[in-house]
Amino acid sequence: MVFARREAAILHSADVEVRPFFLGSRTSPFDLVKEFLRFRREIQAFRPHLVHAHYGTVTALFCALATARPLVVTFRGTDLNPCPTMNPLRSFVGRLFSQLAALRAAGIICATRRLKDRLWWGADRATIMAGYVDLTLFQPQEPSGTRKALGWSLTDKIVLFNAGHTPKVKRLDLAQAAVCEANKINGHPEVEMVVLDGQIDPNLIPIYLNAADCLLVTSDWEGSPYIVKEALSCNLPIVSVDVGDVAERVQGVTPSRIVGRSAEELGRAVLEILALGRRSNGRVATADLSEEKVAERTRFIYDRVLNKDSGRIAATRETNHE
Repeated sequence: MVFARREAAILHSADVEVRPFFLGSRTSPFDLVKEFLRFRREIQAFRPHLVHAHYGTVTALFCALATARPLVVTFRGTDLNPCPTMNPLRSFVGRLFSQLAALRAAGIICATRRLKDRLWWGADRATIMAGYVDLTLFQPQEPSGTRKALGWSLTDKIVLFNAGHTPKVKRLDLAQAAVCEANKINGHPEVEMVVLDGQIDPNLIPIYLNAADCLLVTSDWEGSPYIVKEALSCNLPIVSVDVGDVAERVQGVTPSRIVGRSAEELGRAVLEILALGRRSNGRVATADLSEEKVAERTRFIYDRVLNKDSGRIAATRETNHE
């Protein structure tokens, strides 16, 4: 949830005082009772104008039940999307909790239009906002320098894949099959895939994005994947299936490809991108993700919820522990 921390940090520029609260557990009833009491103490001490829950499911419903203060909820993906690779009952309960939280929310932010369309109610209170990317951290760098920093060969063809903590949802198996297909078509193993497994320091991700030749996205479900927006900010070409808002994000970005969900199509698209051997113009598609734009839009949502025109706002942000 590094993106939630980053978004909280930028709100000072919009004259919003933020106190983060990170929920320690979402599954243990005993721990949730302790967290409920800790949250109530935090509310009493900080006395915020509103509470902003980053992510739905237990996180947002926890906030909805723990305080009567105005609630803003940001939905990001699997909190509203079905997830075939997750336990069906757990996926349904999580989505049900999200919808109940939306019923209570005074303001709703959805990362994509597809997520907004999944709301059972509250769509009239929902704003589509993809979120913040630190454009000073994620910016184009010389690939040769970043490769040397990582100890990579200057000539290898590197495809980057973000498996995170959910490789099944991200479809690591399909990505591996696509790279195998690319090497089969090519006639010899020239393409290598580097997998980000969620253990790398987030501040080092820009180095990987600038060192790689292509980002591969094969997820079953997404909201608005941050790795895509970060790759665009670094001018890294993207090959992706049509998932989340990726197709909208890469519209007008070259070179990049949106292809069908098959190893052969993905493999051929990867080879096409690698054959071009150049960076993309992706950074032009990230202007709406800047600190100034996101802070301004978030402040506008807060003011609308509170029916305020000006004045300093105190907001406590609740996010899950994952």
